[in-house]
Amino acid sequence: MKPILTKTDYNTIKELIVNTPSHLITKEISMLAKEIELAKKIPDTKIEPQVIRINSYFEVQDVASGKLLNFQLTLPKNADLEKKKLSILSPLGVALIGFQEGMEIEWVMPGGLKKLKILSVRTHVHAD
Repeated sequence: MKPILTKTDYNTIKELIVNTPSHLITKEISMLAKEIELAKKIPDTKIEPQVIRINSYFEVQDVASGKLLNFQLTLPKNADLEKKKLSILSPLGVALIGFQEGMEIEWVMPGGLKKLKILSVRTHVHAD
């Protein structure tokens, strides 16, 4: 399973990684660098709305625990967990970027290997 990235997201993430001082490069940033190089890069206008990209809102479920997680994927400068804004450089952000609604992914998180199901992806918040 290869992630799908818009060319804009690819360039934004690559620039973010390149501009991170070497002493601040984490395991997640190194993994993200590999992931984006493996990713299928497509024009911004061709991306399906169900693919998680920068600024997407998503809901995932931890398959083992059933726990639901809802976030907006953001650039690090906009991240704020209290407001459910998750950095692209976080372990979960690295795991999910470029994957789409309905997929199950396995990723090594700080708490061990997790299996996550992407339940929904949208480009804006729905008013309930």
